[in-house]
Amino acid sequence: MYIIGINAYHADSSACIIKDGKLVTAVEEERFTRIKHFAGFPKLSIQHCLDECEISLSDVNYIAINQDPKANNFKRLIFLLTHRPSLKLIIDKISKRKKYHSIKDTLNQEFKNDNFNGEVVNIEHHLAHLSSCFHVSPFEEACVVSVDGFGDFASSAWGYGKNNDIKIDKKIHFPHSLGIFYQSITQYLGFKKYGDEYKIMGLAPYGKPEYLDKLKKILILKPNGEFELNLKYFKFHKSNFNYTWNSGTVSIDDLYSNEMEVLLGKSRTKDEELTDFHKDIAHSTQKIYEEAFLNIVNTLYNKYKSKNLCIAGGCGMNSVANGKVKKLTNFENVYIQPAAGDAGGAIGSAFSTYHNILKQPKSFVMKHAYWGNSYSEDYIKSLLEKNKLKLDKNFEVKKIHDQSELSKDVASE
Repeated sequence: MYIIGINAYHADSSACIIKDGKLVTAVEEERFTRIKHFAGFPKLSIQHCLDECEISLSDVNYIAINQDPKANNFKRLIFLLTHRPSLKLIIDKISKRKKYHSIKDTLNQEFKNDNFNGEVVNIEHHLAHLSSCFHVSPFEEACVVSVDGFGDFASSAWGYGKNNDIKIDKKIHFPHSLGIFYQSITQYLGFKKYGDEYKIMGLAPYGKPEYLDKLKKILILKPNGEFELNLKYFKFHKSNFNYTWNSGTVSIDDLYSNEMEVLLGKSRTKDEELTDFHKDIAHSTQKIYEEAFLNIVNTLYNKYKSKNLCIAGGCGMNSVANGKVKKLTNFENVYIQPAAGDAGGAIGSAFSTYHNILKQPKSFVMKHAYWGNSYSEDYIKSLLEKNKLKLDKNFEVKKIHDQSELSKDVASE
C-alpha cells in the first residue's frame, strides 16, 4: 500500500511517501526549486516520491493532505458573526479552501500521462502535526502538542496519543496564536521575511526581560494551558491582509497594528542597528513564549501523568523552549518531529491516514531526519568542476574523510 502525504498551497510545500506503513522518502519542494520556503503545489516532490519507489501515480492508493476545509466550520461562523472581517479577507479564505477540494484535478493536470485513481484524504491540520510526531515516535503512549501560526482555523492543539489513536483535548482557534505573536514581534524588530523567527530566538540571550509586563498586555496567559491575543495590537484578522506567494516566494504583510508601536515604541527598520532595546524585546518575547508553552505542557502532564511528550507545529522548532521541558517539567522523554513545521504535515497526513483511518498498527520509528533527495559523490564532483570558474578561480575540489580535518579546513576559510 502506497500513501503520499503532501503539504500544498502553503509555505514549505512538501511531499512524502510511505509503503506499508514505512516511510520511504520525504522532501520539501524548495530542494528542487531552490526557492526558500517555497509555497504552492509540490509537483517535483511528488515526482521524487514516485521515482524513489519506482512506481507511477496510478499505483498510489491514497493522497493525504494536511488540510481539511470542513474542519472547525462552526468556529469560523462564530468569528464571522462576532468580528466582521473585511470582505477581501473572507474571499481570500474561501479561494484558498477551494484549492483543497480540487487536489485530484490538480494531480491529473500536473501528471497528464499518469492519472491518479486512488482516494484523496483530508487530514485536519493539527491532527497531521500531532500524527507527524506521535505515530513515528518510539512511544506507545504520550502527551502530544502542536503549536504554530494557523491551520484549519486553529493555532494550537494538544491531547494524548495511545497505540493508533490520538485524542485532542483542546484547540486554540483563530485569531489567537502563539505563532502569530512571535512572528509579529519578529516583524516589529525588523525581520520581515517568512521564517525569520529563529533570529529572535538567537537574539534573546543578549537581552533582559525588561518588557515582559508590556508584552503580557499583548499575549494574555490563562489557566489550563490557554492563552489569547489582545487583538487591538494586531490587524491580520480584520483588514485587507495579504499572505501571498508569487512564483513560490512567500510574502506577508505586517501582522501587528499601530497600537503595538504606541505600546513599545517605533519598530526597527531593516538596516537599523540592533540596540539593547531590541535585544530586551527579543528576550522578553522568548521568555513569555516559554511560559505559555510550558503552561500547555504542564497542563498535559497534570492530566495524564505520562512521562512521554511529542512536539510538533512550527513553534515546535523553538529549540530553546524545547530544551527546558525536561528541566522544568516532569516529562522524562521528549520526541520532536524534525520537520516540526508545515513541511512535516505531509508526514503527519500520511501516517494519520494509515493509523487513524485505515486502523493499521504502529510499526515505524523515525530515528533520523535524512529522508530527502541525495546525490552521488561523482555527480557532486562533476557539478563542482563544471561550475569551477563561476565559483572561484582558485576553487579546489577534494574529498575529506576525517571529521576533525574537515572542521579545521572549513574553519580556516
